[in-house]
Amino acid sequence: MRTQRGRSVFGGGRMAGALVAAVCAAASLPGQAWAAGESPYAFDGAASRVKGAASSLDAQQLKVGQSYRDSITKDGKLYYRVDLDAKRNAYVSVVAVPKPGGKAEYGDGIKVSLQDGSGSQCGYQDAAFESAGFTRPITAYAHRTIEADRSTCQRAGAYYVLVERTSKAVSTPDDWELEIRYLSEPGVKQTGPTALPENWPSSSPPPPAGGPQKRLGGAGFHDATSLKQGEWRADIKPGQTLFYRVPVDWGQQIFATAELGSSPSGATEYVSNALVLSLDNPARGHVDQDTVSYDGKPATLALDPHRPVAFENRYSSNSYTNAMRFAGWYYLSATLSPEVAKEYGDKPVPLTLRVNVTGTAKAGPAYDGDAGPFKVTENDRDAAASGASGSEAQKSGGMVLVAAAGIGAGTVLIVGLGLWTLVGRRRAARGPQDGPPQYGPPTAW
Repeated sequence: MRTQRGRSVFGGGRMAGALVAAVCAAASLPGQAWAAGESPYAFDGAASRVKGAASSLDAQQLKVGQSYRDSITKDGKLYYRVDLDAKRNAYVSVVAVPKPGGKAEYGDGIKVSLQDGSGSQCGYQDAAFESAGFTRPITAYAHRTIEADRSTCQRAGAYYVLVERTSKAVSTPDDWELEIRYLSEPGVKQTGPTALPENWPSSSPPPPAGGPQKRLGGAGFHDATSLKQGEWRADIKPGQTLFYRVPVDWGQQIFATAELGSSPSGATEYVSNALVLSLDNPARGHVDQDTVSYDGKPATLALDPHRPVAFENRYSSNSYTNAMRFAGWYYLSATLSPEVAKEYGDKPVPLTLRVNVTGTAKAGPAYDGDAGPFKVTENDRDAAASGASGSEAQKSGGMVLVAAAGIGAGTVLIVGLGLWTLVGRRRAARGPQDGPPQYGPPTAW
């Protein structure tokens, strides 16, 4: 929020206007609202509706820093436009949200790609349900990265985001809702090393100490529950996806395991790929996922170790490494198969997430501008410690602005009243012989 400049403490309504603006801004911060019959996924409440085009030349423009909503049909293709300069990296992510309980085959999913005006592909990513044959939110992103030794996709101009949905004939044909977000990352003032170190910590650390703590998950990326290193306990229903986020700074690694507890009913029916655990980066680019089957006994899965967060990771051809390219909030999502309800009933199953963040945080690259979401701040660490969701943290920031505006207005009022009192005392000291008063009270506040 920009600070408004008033004329003086006696000058009218600008300070009051700034306070009202602050209150209105806080009231309009994104929130979570579910209508009857909607998906349980919590979309960004501030997202604007957009309509993807069948042709690139009819594509609507996306604005940087904003979120959008659309839907895509079975085997559909949608185009959107972004206008890029020649300095900043660009990331457009798409979260595909099918209706719960649908059937998905191995190859079902989405592909997100970014193209320049000549049709050259700048970057793409696929997201698929793979061996877990049930629908759930999946995400992928496409990016344009500024590289000195690359000739394509480096110029300023119009670029096009293409979202493609792939579905098998036996898959559920319902439309999928889309949540789209466009972010940009500033270039660096000086290019650093591009080669990756040959050796890096690839062994998993011991489980975090301290014992389990209750921490319910969010229902989407926007309201993902913040976590720090620790052991976190929740209950998950069949068909449900829980979202969490973990701040991971430059030079740090994230390790995550998930454990399903034993069935309270004592049943021992086998459900393949019962739990899916996914890891996504701060731009909502997919990093990794794994599954574990369930037979009523405790079942554990662990995501593979990944390299520490580093700027040079973006130069790797390995997709896992390439996605660990910046600091910020990394997202963990856990989905329990709806098949579990058929064998064990619709009651929640105990779930534990064990999260380790290892390595000493390092200084980030010398960005030529604000890093935006690609950094870890003290406020982020506080949110991780308290368990605030992304939307709660955003609202909290807005209330700080409102409080600051309120304090500022109160200070101005006190100063104004003090001056008014001082003027009155001077008039009284002059007495009647000094003639009529030359000052009046403040005319507006």
